[in-house]
Amino acid sequence: MQLSRNRKHETNVSALFKPVQVQANADDDDVGSELVGKLEKSELLKILNKFAQRREIKALCSENGLDSYLQQQAFGSFRRYCIEAENLPVDVHITFSDIMQGAGHIDDIFPYFLRHAKTMFPHLDCMDDLKKISDLRQPANWYPNARAITRKIVFHAGPTNSGKTYHAMERYLSAKSGVYCGPLKLLATEVYNKANERGTPCDLVTGEERKFGISETSPANHVACTVEMTSVNTPYEVAVIDEIQQIRDQQRGWAWTRAFLGLIADEVHVCGEAGALELLEKICETTGETVEVRRYDRLTELTVEDSALASLDNVMPGDCIVCFSKNDIYTVSREIEARGKEVAVIYGGLPPGTKLAQAAKFNDPSNSCKVMVATDAIGMGLNLSIRRIIFYSLVKPTMNERGEREIDTISVSSALQIAGRAGRYRTQWEHGYVTTFKSEDLQTLQRLLSQTPEPLKQAGLHPTADQIELYAYHLPNSSLSNLMDIFVNLCTVDDSLYFMCNIEDFKFLAEMINHVPLPLRARYVFCCAPINRKMPFVCSMFLKIARQYSRNEPITFEFIKRNCGWPFKLPRTILDLVHLESVFDVMDLYLWLSYRFMDLFPEAAHVREAQKELDEIIQQGVFQITRLLKNTEAGVESDSSASHMRRTTHIKEPRIPSASRGRLTERLLAQGLLTPGMLSELRKEWDAQQLAQPNAVGSSKDSQDAATDSDDDDNYAANTKNTKTRRKRKK
Repeated sequence: MQLSRNRKHETNVSALFKPVQVQANADDDDVGSELVGKLEKSELLKILNKFAQRREIKALCSENGLDSYLQQQAFGSFRRYCIEAENLPVDVHITFSDIMQGAGHIDDIFPYFLRHAKTMFPHLDCMDDLKKISDLRQPANWYPNARAITRKIVFHAGPTNSGKTYHAMERYLSAKSGVYCGPLKLLATEVYNKANERGTPCDLVTGEERKFGISETSPANHVACTVEMTSVNTPYEVAVIDEIQQIRDQQRGWAWTRAFLGLIADEVHVCGEAGALELLEKICETTGETVEVRRYDRLTELTVEDSALASLDNVMPGDCIVCFSKNDIYTVSREIEARGKEVAVIYGGLPPGTKLAQAAKFNDPSNSCKVMVATDAIGMGLNLSIRRIIFYSLVKPTMNERGEREIDTISVSSALQIAGRAGRYRTQWEHGYVTTFKSEDLQTLQRLLSQTPEPLKQAGLHPTADQIELYAYHLPNSSLSNLMDIFVNLCTVDDSLYFMCNIEDFKFLAEMINHVPLPLRARYVFCCAPINRKMPFVCSMFLKIARQYSRNEPITFEFIKRNCGWPFKLPRTILDLVHLESVFDVMDLYLWLSYRFMDLFPEAAHVREAQKELDEIIQQGVFQITRLLKNTEAGVESDSSASHMRRTTHIKEPRIPSASRGRLTERLLAQGLLTPGMLSELRKEWDAQQLAQPNAVGSSKDSQDAATDSDDDDNYAANTKNTKTRRKRKK
């Protein structure tokens, strides 16, 4: 077993512990002076400086957990304390007097210095406890109920469109009780609908929604849920964990690990890429379980074409052009429609209803829409009748394990997942084709698709609320973001099997509401909310909601309407559409919180109805996306309510120098997505926030529907302060 401290960020752990200010009590009687006389401050300073320079003292400090970084701070604080205090504690006063009189040794100061240092840095007294709390070497033992039974683990391994999930679901539907754990709300909803249509009562549980196969007072024996909502306390006959390769995801992998280790089920059926098998077998060695493998081949033929598309003039019915930036989505869809062809558009930021409507339009043989433009959001969760996948590009932005942004060629796994959407079994296109838009990308695509998915190396873990509460007990003066940093840097993991998931999204939200007075458990829950940190309006509303909650004031539908500018008109420009998508996410946030804090989010039903109406408005906007693009370029004024809300949104963003006007700004201005007036207002806001908040934080990501979506370079503009960007070489 390989054990390691988590060193993702190569952080000096000591630098994470924030010093507590030690205040001298000026009201104490000066007993020391009465007993041995006043101390000469100049002599006192000489003694303190000599004390700090002694090699023996530095060695004693190291033995007591004070490394050079902490020593420097502690010496400085102790010196100021002794010199500035009107009355020193009597024992300290007498010790200094003895040293001045030659009756004591300078090293006699150390116990008092150490007492001061431990007051400054409370962790010195509890470091062993902190390390025990963050010992993550045996996560299988966190789930004693699952370990108490003998589970049958069945791995359904195969590529996209091989029927692996179908076979697992047949077992699920025939069982007396079962749970389906999926990566997206769309997939969980699809299973919920399918089960109830087949006569198997099934409940739906997502972060934002609950539906019942029988009734609210009579839970069904079957549940379809998003993987984060998986219950590890309810026994089932059969559990299905879909897309198990997501266990390696840097943000969400912990949810698959928790489900795989913690589900109390007689049979656990996992579905996904064959590359996950070796890791699952190693994990099962720690649980005393074995893995039964069922392999599946693709049901339909998939052909890699010999030539690239080269021009959008060559687009044919059944084609889906996959882009890895929203800007490319806009450009490609407009150019295709300029050629007289109707286009369906799907990307991760769209509401589920809009995605389904666009998919239905594209899938309908009688509909005039025969072409789709989409991001890799189509890789999971939608049944699409695609004849040919065309990769507009093979490069997309990602976040690595250190929280740094990289722009790199897509992985073998992603290429296979997306390409495999062509030629779906039992659709009008049972023979799939795949190619690229650019000729220079075709050879790279052929190489990617000729390989098998990379074997998974590690599964994700994440600190629990209980663990962080224990940390807070020992370090009561630390912020939640600071506690998370300390936990991640002190934790011990078996890195032959596990890694610590990226916590930057969590920390971003924690720092945003750090000044809002909240109980720790509520603060932790708020910071787990599915927020897309690249959307300032959503972040602004998150902050307003947290403030309202902290005052113990209900967050009503009226509050949402007032702050979001409800009711809305049809979008006239792309800016309007993006804003409406943000409002939809705010309503998702409300619903998510309403299931965790029911008393203060009492009007979920009203919000849900309004959200359905908003979904329909967004659908109509997406149907007319080309007109929105033309209006944006023509400088058509945005809808007044939406633009007003955008202008009045203030959120702690990363500081951007007010003088900067780089290529991103110029590109946005050229595209009409940013006007000179808006740029001027943004500069004023940034400058004001720089003065008011010198340590403004970086940025978060939607943890469900956008999990498979990539946004363009523009969406990362707000993350440049705390995120390094690298361009990796093409392999």
